[in-house]
Amino acid sequence: MIDFLLKSAISLIVFLGFYYLILEREKIHKFNRFYLLISILISLIIPFVTFEFIEFVETAPVIQYDEPINIEKAKVVLNQNPTIEKVIIVQESINYLPYVFWSIYVLISFIFLFRFGKNYFKLIVKSKINPSVKYKNANLILLHEKILPHTFLNFIFVNSEDFKNKNIEDELFAHEMVHVNQKHTLDILFIEFLKALFWFHPLFYLYKKAIQLNHEFLADEEIVNTYNNVPYYQNLLLHKSNGNTTIYLASNLNYLITKKRLLMMTKNTSKKIALLKKVAAIPILAGLIYFFCIEIIAQEKPKVLNLDTEKTIPTDKDKIRDAYYSGVYVKICDEKTNRKSVTLYEKLSLEDKRKYLDYIPEIMIEKEIPAPLFEKMKTKDLAVWINGNVKTKEEIKKYKRTDFSYYSCSFIHKNARSKRFPQSYQYTLFTKEYFNENLKKSHTHFSGDTIKIVLASYKTAMKDETAKYIKADTLVWFTEGKEDYNLFINDIKNKKIDNVTGNFQAKKPGQKVIVIDAGHGGKDLGAKIDEELESKIVESIAKKIKALNGSEDLKIILLREDDNFVSLSDRVNKINQIKPDILISLHLNASKNPNEKGVNAFISSQNGFYDKSLEKANQLIENLSNNNLAKGGVKDANLYIIKNSKCPAVLLEVGYLSNENDKAYITSESGKDEIAKNILALFRE
Repeated sequence: MIDFLLKSAISLIVFLGFYYLILEREKIHKFNRFYLLISILISLIIPFVTFEFIEFVETAPVIQYDEPINIEKAKVVLNQNPTIEKVIIVQESINYLPYVFWSIYVLISFIFLFRFGKNYFKLIVKSKINPSVKYKNANLILLHEKILPHTFLNFIFVNSEDFKNKNIEDELFAHEMVHVNQKHTLDILFIEFLKALFWFHPLFYLYKKAIQLNHEFLADEEIVNTYNNVPYYQNLLLHKSNGNTTIYLASNLNYLITKKRLLMMTKNTSKKIALLKKVAAIPILAGLIYFFCIEIIAQEKPKVLNLDTEKTIPTDKDKIRDAYYSGVYVKICDEKTNRKSVTLYEKLSLEDKRKYLDYIPEIMIEKEIPAPLFEKMKTKDLAVWINGNVKTKEEIKKYKRTDFSYYSCSFIHKNARSKRFPQSYQYTLFTKEYFNENLKKSHTHFSGDTIKIVLASYKTAMKDETAKYIKADTLVWFTEGKEDYNLFINDIKNKKIDNVTGNFQAKKPGQKVIVIDAGHGGKDLGAKIDEELESKIVESIAKKIKALNGSEDLKIILLREDDNFVSLSDRVNKINQIKPDILISLHLNASKNPNEKGVNAFISSQNGFYDKSLEKANQLIENLSNNNLAKGGVKDANLYIIKNSKCPAVLLEVGYLSNENDKAYITSESGKDEIAKNILALFRE
């Protein structure tokens, strides 16, 4: 009960305070009427409404052991610590104070409700026993008392002599008709009933005053608009207000004829201000709901640590890794743990597998093309790509539906269609042979028979001995004082390290150095659509660029060749140490609009090689745009890596993962090969 009274009281205070400070001063009386009524209802309902949000809080670990319980030992412990039960008889005393308070409340509430009912029926009886005259959609009740016109429901009570002698001005009748037509009595009955129940609550008395005054504002506004004579109407009200009493439960003509009411007749409120003040009520409601209705439940979620089994039970991820690396020899040189070994993957401990071979391949799922759709492709001129190449309906007829392992479909909006492909839909198909060779096998097993890993300090990595021992194609070093390994080094050839941190091999005369930055990596996945990850795709493209390069005049350096995280500042530092001829930062795009597609490039006007960057960006877009990738544009953006690199720098987005056609192309091996060739072709010219 206390909670209800407290929450409802605060809500009533906030709503009423907002009304007096913001709304009452403006000529938005119809809105104010419903604001006052609804704010009362909301204030009474809010204490009973609760939106629960569960927040899991991980408590201190609960340690479990696999060791079986020793029953005999347990019995000894229990015998040494017997439990002594004490029964204490407590004689309860009855607290009569709540009963006293409730009795007083019920008694006083009954008195007020009786008064409310008595006055209600008194007015009803008065309307029945006195003569009445039909007036528009109201009934004029003619009384002998000397009274001012006042309204209850659809009854307007007037003095019979004044009515017969026509001493009641038309403005007064029109005023009372507003109360009848807008049913103001219902508002008064509502608030009076609440006052009878909450007689101890001063806010309901203030609400009644605000509601009845707003009724008079509404009636006055109608008279001013109808008769357009404000001074006369004001004088009439002032003249009629002298010496008349207010009738309980009725709308009274002379209610609060104050300076505020008189000034309101001449006030104007612009539509913009009215709208702003109406909308301002929404944050008030939202704030009250947030503080009183939203309950965050902290639910304990203890972390169970099984000291014997937690590190030895393989997960689904471990099982996939086991299948991928099965039969592969793993060469490890880990300076941090002083470890040098060559071991069959199956003989590694689970801890070692997780530490050194964290990469888990993704699995492609076959998708059968529906028979009706395939038949349509053979008879209609549809936009169809098979294994990355456009096919006509005649060429499609050469295939069987069972020849394909995967298909995708995308809708093309009118503004994205071309003269060559005006169709509403475009389809991408992959044959079983192509799927098995390019999309499926690479996800099932490691391609080589040996994987070589070196984890060493920077100083050791520079020595010939490490490279000679392991002949590593992948190196990682750690920084003193840091727990995690933080950088990959690639491509050790002829006992010399071609490294991302600097020009450790002298650049040959006339040789171009290209740094390829595969965006994201490690914990930074980039864009993700279904099971496709931006970080993995651009990493694959970067590797292909390097693998395709056979020219001695072109040197390709990759900032990362594995799924590791490198910060932007570290990337820029390495780029500026290498001093390449150009930086290409590879990325993919994604959009809420599935029809956005194509290749785009970004350069920075804050880069000192802006003109060269612009030239290369345009050339890259020209090289990459084809039937599979729409031609985009070059945009200026102050992105960290292209802004701070001290060389020509282009951030290249080679398609949209959110577009079905782009995704099918950039995730296929043939698509990646083509992208890599087109990027490399620019630097072979």
